Amino acid sequence: MGRMRPRYADLLKALKDPDPVRSDKAYDAILFDRGEALPDLIEAYTIFSKDPTVRFYIVQLMGFSEDKRATDTVINALSDPDCNVRAEACRALEDLRAREALPDLHARMEDMESKVRLAAEETIRALGGWRS
Repeated sequence: MGRMRPRYADLLKALKDPDPVRSDKAYDAILFDRGEALPDLIEAYTIFSKDPTVRFYIVQLMGFSEDKRATDTVINALSDPDCNVRAEACRALEDLRAREALPDLHARMEDMESKVRLAAEETIRALGGWRS
C-alpha cells in the first residue's frame, strides 16, 4: 500500500466535518482532482473501514473518476458491510462501465437489502448484462 498524500488525507477527514459547507468543499476538491486522487481513494477505502459515510463517498468518487484502476476496489465494495455502500458500488460500476463486474453484480441480486438488489439490477441493465 502506498502512502496517502497529506492533501487527500485532510480532504477525506473533512468529509466527516459536521459543517456541510466544509464537507461539501472537501468532496468537491476531491471530485475536481478525480484521476489524480484515485490512488489515495483506493487506499482510503480500507483506512476508513470503520466509517460507512466516508466509504460511501470514496466509492462514489471512484465511480465518478471513470478510471478503470478503481474497478477492483469498487467490486470489493459490493461486499461492504453497509448496504448504502454496496448500492453505491453497483452505481459506481456503471459509471466505470465495468462489464467485468457482471458476475459480481448478478450475485448482488441475492442481497438481503432491496436497495442493493435494485441498484444491481439497474447496473446490470445499463451494462447490457442480462443472461438470456
